[in-house]
Amino acid sequence: MSYNSFEELEVWKRACRLAIKIYESLKNCRDYSLKDQMTRAAVSIASNIAEGAERNSKPEYIRFLHIAKGSAAELRTQVYIAQQISIYKNAENKDIVNELKEISSMLQGLIKSLSKNT
Repeated sequence: MSYNSFEELEVWKRACRLAIKIYESLKNCRDYSLKDQMTRAAVSIASNIAEGAERNSKPEYIRFLHIAKGSAAELRTQVYIAQQISIYKNAENKDIVNELKEISSMLQGLIKSLSKNT
């Protein structure tokens, strides 16, 4: 796997788009605590991909990818809760959950690829 910058990674791009979608979907949410948790988790995914990539250490990069994957799982849980308390409609919930699952899968693939070369 060869790239010049984390900005070239499709998983990072998708994580950024998802974070924006989360912010937009919650702009009128009055549950400020859940909104804060969800936006923090969403931003954390792309941020940890970027931070790990810039560490110049493969083990550190892998560690940060695991953290990003954890943030994706955290956000997925929060999306399920948001649906149960009627912040999200079922269709919106499904789209976000599916995207989170794909991002997690992409992160796992990147972790596996990097682990082979250590």
